[in-house]
Amino acid sequence: MSPPAGRSTAKVSHPRAGHRRPTFARTVGTPARLHGPRWPWVVSFGLLAALLILQLLLLQRAELAASARWRPVIASVCAALGCEVPLWHEPAAYTMLARDVRPASDESGVLEVSASFRNDAPLPQAWPVLYLQLTDVNGQAVAARMLQPTDYHSDTAHEAALASGQSASVSFRIAEPATPIVAFNFDFR
Repeated sequence: MSPPAGRSTAKVSHPRAGHRRPTFARTVGTPARLHGPRWPWVVSFGLLAALLILQLLLLQRAELAASARWRPVIASVCAALGCEVPLWHEPAAYTMLARDVRPASDESGVLEVSASFRNDAPLPQAWPVLYLQLTDVNGQAVAARMLQPTDYHSDTAHEAALASGQSASVSFRIAEPATPIVAFNFDFR
């Protein structure tokens, strides 16, 4: 049979036939598979993950110990490793039982301050920072002071914490402001 008029009789070759691939596209060979047990890698990965979790717990122990949910976990980890867990800090759990501010009977220009409070938190807490604010007849703050536990309680070194349900009484003296004082306010921080 003869080819139709106007058509070439050239042989059409397949695009890959006789054509060389560029060198970057050639496959040199399949990489050899690693043979042998995989369990050492799995165990190593598990141990490293456990070590990372333990480090995170230790580094964040103060923040995690402030959570009632995480505190038992942190306490048990620290008991096993010998680290310290900070005391519970919940100022709102302190309840004021009695308070009084009056002029000192033996010295002019000095006020005697006394207060008693109770720790209603479920755990022992450090002694609170007391915030005392004195106001005048117009309700304006005349003086305010933050009192650290060492300012109002001399035995804090021996008694670092107040147990749950434990009450405490404190008294201290402060200088009386020049403006007459008619009211005072205590707060726990």
